[in-house]
Amino acid sequence: MDFNLALVTVVITILGIGLDECHSKVVQFIFGDSLSDVGNNMRLSRSLAQASLPWYGIDMGNGLPNGRFTNGRTVADIIGDRTGLPRPPAFLDPSVNEEVILENGVNYASGGGGILNETGAYFIQKFSLDKQIELFQGTQELIRGKIGKRASDKFFKEGRYVVALGSNDFINNYLMPVYRDSWTYNDDTFMDYLIGTLERQLKLLHSLGARQLVVFGLGPMGCIPLQRVLSTTGNCREKANKLALTFNKAVSELVDDFGKHFPDSTYRFGDAYDVVYDVISNPNKYGFQNSNSPCCSFWNIRPALTCVPASSLCKDRSKYVFWDEYHPTDNANELIANELIKKFGLLNSDQGGAPAPAPAVAPSPEDQ
Repeated sequence: MDFNLALVTVVITILGIGLDECHSKVVQFIFGDSLSDVGNNMRLSRSLAQASLPWYGIDMGNGLPNGRFTNGRTVADIIGDRTGLPRPPAFLDPSVNEEVILENGVNYASGGGGILNETGAYFIQKFSLDKQIELFQGTQELIRGKIGKRASDKFFKEGRYVVALGSNDFINNYLMPVYRDSWTYNDDTFMDYLIGTLERQLKLLHSLGARQLVVFGLGPMGCIPLQRVLSTTGNCREKANKLALTFNKAVSELVDDFGKHFPDSTYRFGDAYDVVYDVISNPNKYGFQNSNSPCCSFWNIRPALTCVPASSLCKDRSKYVFWDEYHPTDNANELIANELIKKFGLLNSDQGGAPAPAPAVAPSPEDQ
């Protein structure tokens, strides 16, 4: 009897180790703001940064709001689809458990979030990058409890990591006089503070096992509809664009340095500034007709800030670069994603996948 019990114990132990080693699926862990949020803010009841009302999500799935700040897919959605990686659910999605994490990863992105903790404070509730990393540490503890430390370490080291924040640190912090940072720093000292904070956060992610990481740069944020309507001329705000370019240069150099200091890791910088600026400057060249105003707006009242049920929609969403005052449309996101995929040569890797179909465009409310 004792022999049989011992034999069973040995078999279970060996089988357990084997099961641990089987958890080798490659998934994504996404850290970001509203450009990558897939439902976290939807579940932050006091957050003022919301995509929980129509007409957000109108061209995806059942056409109901799903937490994405656009009419369809995010850039991260499209890149993941094209490279064969599963779409990670929002951290706050009630369906998320250990099995879901092991199969799909997690998206911690939060609308209004920034690299700095003070960014976006007037949204009341949002996850800053520090908070998102803290939540990721909780995820790691959960998975360690499920599959053990050795298998867990392997799982997280094989994961793909995306860090896509920074625009809110300018347009919802430094460039707004209501924030202390706007009068505490000048352009140079604020940039040093911002990049220094990001460097600390990327080092922490490396210490937590992130070995394959992409940091996205900023687009021409001075050309989003909100910034244009706040200018006196209706043109792009050049100061904001110059800050974006300075940020991109500094982050690109930071990523290069990380690659040198951590030879066990792969760091990439995702820069789509030039192509986005060209799309905005020459929309017809890319099949768009409008690049300076949002498809979803509150009639002629500008800035509308967000898309609401009482908003009016443009006749053809595929012809607009911007969905609302801040965020690109699905078609624009696809163009940006394809540019990044091309720059990274991702479809030439062993993760190559078939292109994800664009969502069918639902009719505008006026046509229904």
